[in-house]
Amino acid sequence: MIKNYPVFVSFIAGITSFFSPCILPLIPIYLSYITGCSIEESKEKNLSKKRVLLSSLCFIIGFTTIFTLLGATSTFIGNFIGTRKNIFKYIGGLIMIIFGFHILGILKIKKLYEEKRIKMKRFEYKYISAFFLGIGLASAWTPCVGPVLSSILILSSMEETVKRGILLLFLYSMGIGVPFILISIFINRVSDFLNKIKKHYKKIEIFIGCLLIISGISLILKKF
Repeated sequence: MIKNYPVFVSFIAGITSFFSPCILPLIPIYLSYITGCSIEESKEKNLSKKRVLLSSLCFIIGFTTIFTLLGATSTFIGNFIGTRKNIFKYIGGLIMIIFGFHILGILKIKKLYEEKRIKMKRFEYKYISAFFLGIGLASAWTPCVGPVLSSILILSSMEETVKRGILLLFLYSMGIGVPFILISIFINRVSDFLNKIKKHYKKIEIFIGCLLIISGISLILKKF
């Protein structure tokens, strides 16, 4: 159970990242660039769900590729450190706790509020373009996703094998990707869904912050 705890945390962190104020409000914009038209236009044009779904899958594969490569790299570095890994457990755990307090708003780190934006052009069902858009998204920095992703990378660096590190980041990507796929399928109801979730943003942030703090403490206490 303890061994699988990081796996559980990674997937849950991905889901909560998707529903965070950093990603969820931007979903209509991402869908717009992937499909080539706005949510309102998609209702009028009656877009093929199959095409929207395939474009979304390519988009997800794009950011999943980058995240899993980061996971493999972080685990490799962690293994390279070898005997000094115990020291980095304390450092990594402390960083995760700080990130948790940052998301809760208790400790505000101005640098983490900065956001890198990428210039995007709308596509007309060009799946390769959707894939590269996903890669671009993975390279962008957002206030919520940055600390959460960094925390998962810290957990990944503590894993014994590269395969486990890849698994953590893959599951984090799936946590973001699965809800994205569901929204792509029900694209005509996105606006209503977003309005219902808005009132829960604060609760989601509190959950993410507490999750990181608990994980950081567990890492320091060697409970993983």
